[in-house]
Amino acid sequence: MKAFYTILLLIVSNIFMTFAWYGHLKLQEMKISTHWPLYLIILFSWGIALFEYSCQVPANRIGFTGNGGPFSLMQLKVIQEVVTLIIFTLFTTVLFKGESLHWNHAAAFVCLILAVYFVFMK
Repeated sequence: MKAFYTILLLIVSNIFMTFAWYGHLKLQEMKISTHWPLYLIILFSWGIALFEYSCQVPANRIGFTGNGGPFSLMQLKVIQEVVTLIIFTLFTTVLFKGESLHWNHAAAFVCLILAVYFVFMK
């Protein structure tokens, strides 16, 4: 169950992270934050990032082998990167209609899947 909770928390964390890092661009596109000063956008993003950290830190603590979890630090990092790219891809293709996937993106995802395979190899 620790593996499940770790991955679930990483998914939730990365949803918040993606909104913190890129959500302001969608707000600008929607003419909501067009006139916000940069410091306000940073504070807005930090507010969202607080929720990201509230899931990321427990995910790493639960999942780390040093705390009785099933994953090494390297495995946690690779899982987190794969989750990040999946969430980012969904976010981008759903919310930003001008963005699309190309063959090189698919090739990069295959490389990431191979990274997961290799990091879990004994």
